[in-house]
Amino acid sequence: MTTSFRRGLGLALSFAAGLLSSAAVAQAQDYRARLPQDEVIYFLLPDRFDNGDASNDTGGLPGGRLDHGFDPVHEGFYHGGDLAGVERRLDYIQGLGATAIWMAPIFRNKPVQGEPGREFAGAHGYWITDFTRVDPHFGDDAAMRALVEAAHARDMKVYMDIVANHTADVIRYRECPANDCAYRSRADYPVGRRGGVEGEAINDGFDGSNFDRLTRPDYAYTPYVPAGEETVKVPAWLNDPIYYHNRGDTTFRNESSQDGDFAGLDDLMTEHPRVVAGMIEIFGDWIDRYKIDGFRIDTARHVNSAFWQAFVPAMLERAEANGIPNFHIFGEVYDADPAALARYTRVDGYPAVLDFGFQSTVTDVVARDAAPDRLARLFAADALYEGGETGAMGLPTFLGNHDMGRIGNFILTARPDISDAELLQRQTLAHALMMFSRGAPTIYYGDEQGFAGDGGYGGARQDMFETRVPAYRDDRIIGGARPIFSTDAPVYRAIAEMAGLRQADVRLRRGLQTVRFAAEAPGLLAVSRRLPGQQGETLIVYNTSTRPIAANIEVDAGSADWSSSRGACPATATAPASLRVTVPGLDYMICTSEGAR
Repeated sequence: MTTSFRRGLGLALSFAAGLLSSAAVAQAQDYRARLPQDEVIYFLLPDRFDNGDASNDTGGLPGGRLDHGFDPVHEGFYHGGDLAGVERRLDYIQGLGATAIWMAPIFRNKPVQGEPGREFAGAHGYWITDFTRVDPHFGDDAAMRALVEAAHARDMKVYMDIVANHTADVIRYRECPANDCAYRSRADYPVGRRGGVEGEAINDGFDGSNFDRLTRPDYAYTPYVPAGEETVKVPAWLNDPIYYHNRGDTTFRNESSQDGDFAGLDDLMTEHPRVVAGMIEIFGDWIDRYKIDGFRIDTARHVNSAFWQAFVPAMLERAEANGIPNFHIFGEVYDADPAALARYTRVDGYPAVLDFGFQSTVTDVVARDAAPDRLARLFAADALYEGGETGAMGLPTFLGNHDMGRIGNFILTARPDISDAELLQRQTLAHALMMFSRGAPTIYYGDEQGFAGDGGYGGARQDMFETRVPAYRDDRIIGGARPIFSTDAPVYRAIAEMAGLRQADVRLRRGLQTVRFAAEAPGLLAVSRRLPGQQGETLIVYNTSTRPIAANIEVDAGSADWSSSRGACPATATAPASLRVTVPGLDYMICTSEGAR
């Protein structure tokens, strides 16, 4: 069976499943029957979420913070959160309405990296040395198993964050003692010459496909593994520099984007058959062992297409063999252009990618007074994705993350003098736009507690537990400060309400989306969501302006009788195919019709 046939069959099955009635979905008892678009994803960093076992704070490593990486006062070091903490907060996560948990990588990391005076810890999880085990700062394999089983017992899914592009920074280059090697291109430093086009001939007969002839890795730089780290990577084959590009740091542009070291991290030669087979073996084993439900794949754009074309089908097949039919794979392609994002579904074979276009557009609309018609144009581009608008249903949508910052901070940056009341309204409206639009809404941990933070990266990685970081303690809290893990926080309550509405109406999860109206200045955005082949529609009308707006909105001609899911919806259409609505400023309403009787 070819990859393209499998992908087409999968889309056809997903489309057919989307035709299920609300009653059929309600009767589904197996959480694995849920499609990706049925989920509400909760994304968290284990180190910053909850400390359920203080005995593993230093990962069992001796020495000081530069040895084990634990320093709860410094925003760039480990703070003590772990898998046991995630497990004991499942009530809290499920109470928010989340149905799937996505965790930042939990693999064993190099504890501390960086040159003297610029050290940083691997609390985020992206500096992997051992791809086969849980990092001891987070627990062990038993803790991982306990968490996954506890989540599954609640019908919640668990997604792992994985990395195939790079490992921790272990390999050094003899030409760069300061570890600041500039990128050296394939044209100037071909694999068949050592040190440039005029250099010594090496790797005799290697033509880019016969990797048995690739025997020397010193074509661009002379890589070596420092003493004491010769066997630090697991599996063992990862310790051989021959499986890395060894061309110096990426500039994040052109050729270097795929062949360069990502911020110094060792860049795997993902076109090498041993690397392809090895990564399939590594991550397939995690599916076998824990029966997890999906992968978020880091740095997807920095890996060649052929790797993904082999890797993605292999993971879906491994999941299917383990009784996981709706394994959710989505890649991180850090680009707001839908055309750039869609390429990874059409060429690389990704079922979905994180919707950076949605994040950027919603931020502009809610924080910076961009017109709602920007969202209409974004949704029109869904045709670009593999499977078109049906394929776009599985895109995880989000408002901010651990790299770029939080939606609350974007609002505060754009509106530094905003009142507390309006800040809460805009934060809530942003989540509503995410929760009821097409896609799989993804909540960034802490947003529901009103976290805003000081900006991207470290400023967006606050502790959910009592923090000791001074820069976190003085953050502005949207909706007012509450005790840790409060279920009374205003944003928590608002998201929980949205999740309940979404769960109660299958159209809000699986319905195809039609933009009914989109203002060209701050104002109304109206969308209908409908199940193909079925009568009825759910109409969501948002108001991005600060004043109430009344308007007639086009609806289906058969949608004569209406009821309110949220807000004051009229009971009947104003005229055939027209519904008169009034939406308060910075608010939304949801109206439902079952169509002609």
